[in-house]
Amino acid sequence: MDAGFFRGTSAEQDNRFSNKQKKLLKQLKFAECLEKKVDMSKVNLEVIKPWITKRVTEILGFEDDVVIEFIFNQLEVKNPDSKMMQINLTGFLNGKNAREFMGELWPLLLSAQENIAGIPSAFLELKKEEIKQRQIEQEKLASMKKQDEDKDKRDKEEKESSREKRERSRSPRRTKSRSPSPAPEKKEKTPELPEPSVKVKEPSVQEATSTRQ
Repeated sequence: MDAGFFRGTSAEQDNRFSNKQKKLLKQLKFAECLEKKVDMSKVNLEVIKPWITKRVTEILGFEDDVVIEFIFNQLEVKNPDSKMMQINLTGFLNGKNAREFMGELWPLLLSAQENIAGIPSAFLELKKEEIKQRQIEQEKLASMKKQDEDKDKRDKEEKESSREKRERSRSPRRTKSRSPSPAPEKKEKTPELPEPSVKVKEPSVQEATSTRQ
């Protein structure tokens, strides 16, 4: 056996591997976004790792730590080669899945390097929506709790009211019998007498004059 197998890859093997990569670069289809470079020093990789794990698991149908760690390692460099990364993943995910995966991953990395926190905008929007839904659920629970409290209060008031009614029915009050009040006496109306129609004779002017003389 050739000792070079243990020492490392020979120049001939390097050339064959390089030629194979060049051939794959011409044969494979790549998303347009892979033409742009990513500066991983501006990307918060720890935030994106859960997405990578979930997406690879969905593609394979099971969680494969080897493939996932392989992807993480390729993203540890400052400027990863997107096309070479897709070629390397083709053997694990097949050509179509590797192309789709890189077409989804690379836009996230491009978006992350544009944000101060190094987090993709899609993740931020998703987090906002999650917080909004959580607030809606909390308000809904608070409303339901208030309705239950109001119902308990009404039930308690109804029980108190029914209890008071039962107590009143057990000890009825005695009502005093009132004697009929005497009818008011009728006053007899005295007949009114007609006024006398006596006319007083006024003195004439001549009589008044003679009297003065």
